[in-house]
Amino acid sequence: MEFMNTEQIAGLYWFRHDLRLHDQPSLAATAEKCDTLLLVYVIDPTWFEPTPFNTKSIGKHRQQFLYETLQCLNDNLHTKGQLLHVVVGDPIKELSKLCNEHNITVLGYGDHQGYNERQQIVDIREAIPSLELVSAPNAGLFTPDSLPFLIEEMPDSFTPFRKKVEKSSYPESPVGITRALPPPPQISQTDWEGLPLHHGAHSAFIGGENAALKQLQFYLFDSELVSVYKETRNGLEGWDYSSKFSAWLANGSLSPKHIYAELKRYEREHVKNDSTYWLYFELLWREFFYWQQTKHGIKWFKQTGIKDKIPQHTHNATLVIQWQQGKTNNPYVNACMAQLNATGYMSNRGRQWVASYFVNELAQDWRYGAAYFEQQLIDYDVGANWGNWQYLAGVGSDPRGQRQFNLTKQAQMYDPQGEFLRLWGEVNVA
Repeated sequence: MEFMNTEQIAGLYWFRHDLRLHDQPSLAATAEKCDTLLLVYVIDPTWFEPTPFNTKSIGKHRQQFLYETLQCLNDNLHTKGQLLHVVVGDPIKELSKLCNEHNITVLGYGDHQGYNERQQIVDIREAIPSLELVSAPNAGLFTPDSLPFLIEEMPDSFTPFRKKVEKSSYPESPVGITRALPPPPQISQTDWEGLPLHHGAHSAFIGGENAALKQLQFYLFDSELVSVYKETRNGLEGWDYSSKFSAWLANGSLSPKHIYAELKRYEREHVKNDSTYWLYFELLWREFFYWQQTKHGIKWFKQTGIKDKIPQHTHNATLVIQWQQGKTNNPYVNACMAQLNATGYMSNRGRQWVASYFVNELAQDWRYGAAYFEQQLIDYDVGANWGNWQYLAGVGSDPRGQRQFNLTKQAQMYDPQGEFLRLWGEVNVA
């Protein structure tokens, strides 16, 4: 007589930068292997501790955006008979504890190319070597296999990267909404009000997958603003001059592959022009920095950057604080920093201005600027943020070397009537 194996397989899925249910191949693969599934997000207390640059890893604006995102994910999981278990502590210790308590044998996660994110997976393997790990790429347009080069051989400049990719690679189709999930084990509900995340303030950015998909529908199909994106993208203030997708892309509540698929649908059903291409062009910039950080590892955070070049910079704490608070000698830098401090957001044009001023006019260590952006930005992304700061500082992927902006000329081009300066010029929000 044959006996059926009735032992249940308990799994855990670790949400990190993939806080959504659409385009979730790693979650789907994990769910298929398990009879019960614990869904976990870990808030690391070190995020709120001082960094070497006298900042924190996450400020109040992104804290609120994250809080809203987690709540949205939990609400969406409830419709599938599941819940999100949010814990506070060292990620490896907390996951190890949960695995022991619930007899977890399968752990799933989404691949992410950040240096610290990859190190986390090394650490969990060492902590619980018996775990079966299940993963899939879910943070980029491409996978290592779909890129036209080995990661270690990828170009260090954007243009050759883009040309190679556009010639021979296409983003894979996103997978649909995760529909079926195993039930959770017996576990307490998350104490949402007890989480150490700032929330309750007003923001134009609403966190979560639902708001992300609503913005995608609005920008492409309801408003068709994407059809004029190339003409409007250098705006300084307002909602409609750019897609605003970056915030939801950064924490993974919106999939880049889903954006691309919807963009292609828009081009088929409405119009295909330079502006619709330019949105893909910007996604490719994000993708470039995403894979560059894999190639260069810890150099992503080094003062010498990926070029191993020592910048001619100093550190003056007073100048750094004046820049942070928007109290420099340049009114446009001050206006941009006031906008950032008040809202957690700044236009791409403004980011280039204030970074150029920081490294060229003030001659400060670029890492202090990058770390402050990490703290303040709602849409902070480790690849794009540190990659762009290196680029401006002349130690990154810019083939021209250190790039300096004439801010007086730039202001005449992009704020000829002085509207942005009047709006934010007299505001100082530290």
